[in-house]
Amino acid sequence: MSSRIAVIIVNYGTAGLAIAAVDSVLSRDHDGHPVEVHLLDNASPGGDAAVLARAHSARNWGNRVRLWPETRNHGFGRGNNVVLRALAARPQPPDYVFLLNPDAQLQNEALAILADRLDRTPQAAAAGAGIALPSGIPVTAAFRFPSARSEFAQAVNFGPLSRLFRDRLVPLPADQPEGPVDWVSGAAVMMRLSVLRDLGGFDPDFFLYYEEVELMFRMRKSGHQILYVPAARVRHVEGAATDVKSGAPVRKRRPAYWYDSWRQYHLKTQGRAGALAAGLAWLAGAGLNAPLALLRRQERRSPKRFFSDFTRLVIWPLLFGSRQGRRTGRVRDGEPG
Repeated sequence: MSSRIAVIIVNYGTAGLAIAAVDSVLSRDHDGHPVEVHLLDNASPGGDAAVLARAHSARNWGNRVRLWPETRNHGFGRGNNVVLRALAARPQPPDYVFLLNPDAQLQNEALAILADRLDRTPQAAAAGAGIALPSGIPVTAAFRFPSARSEFAQAVNFGPLSRLFRDRLVPLPADQPEGPVDWVSGAAVMMRLSVLRDLGGFDPDFFLYYEEVELMFRMRKSGHQILYVPAARVRHVEGAATDVKSGAPVRKRRPAYWYDSWRQYHLKTQGRAGALAAGLAWLAGAGLNAPLALLRRQERRSPKRFFSDFTRLVIWPLLFGSRQGRRTGRVRDGEPG
């Protein structure tokens, strides 16, 4: 019997794109895999929930798509946990869940490709798709876990240093071949529901960013593989819902929740000393990048107001804050709103 797949799309302020994402799933036959879609609206401003409800009726989605109109913005991980908890509680839960960003669309039978790959690899907990921009240009969708050295090298943004630390840098090449990696993009990733249930799903301490990295860190730590499967293809308009883009040419100030997630990730995976080392490495690298960028007539690598924001939101909490964030609201236990 073909493995069963539940697709989860968490929307916030991108109703039109979310509708297109749902249609991209429903337009495929998935090579016989039973597929259901769950579209959760994270209390979007502007009446997105009503727009999605009208689309559900007008497009005759029927019981193929379930809407989840939430009354508060849970963020990405906690929003997914709302649906994951309900799926895990079923007498016969689906085998896999596929997380698809609302600003992404399937470009081929990606769900079948990923499910078949996981069927053949029982030791793997997750499999990520290859991702391209709307122009068709592939982008990095497979990564190494961050470290103090990678944070320093990426902050300096100096060719000889980047080449010296090329085996430590977080992004893997856009043409990375299929196989095991540290983690894959949460914009288009399939996961075993049984593993998610055992690990407690996404850590609710994260509002947005790094939640999938931390989850896959726990998957790897528990002995599972993470696979990158570029044959499964997805198109992604990066940052449409959050306006935070990894390759943005214009320096912008990053939101406070981004820094909070960065701090939480390093604290939870490396402890206080490791998180401080990574933070100080990034500060040092950004400090070196400033004169280098001036000499090379380039934009600085760091976001606007980086030094004050990073010190206030990362360094001081690491030095003087609590040792560990809360760890409640797991998939198997239930989660507060």
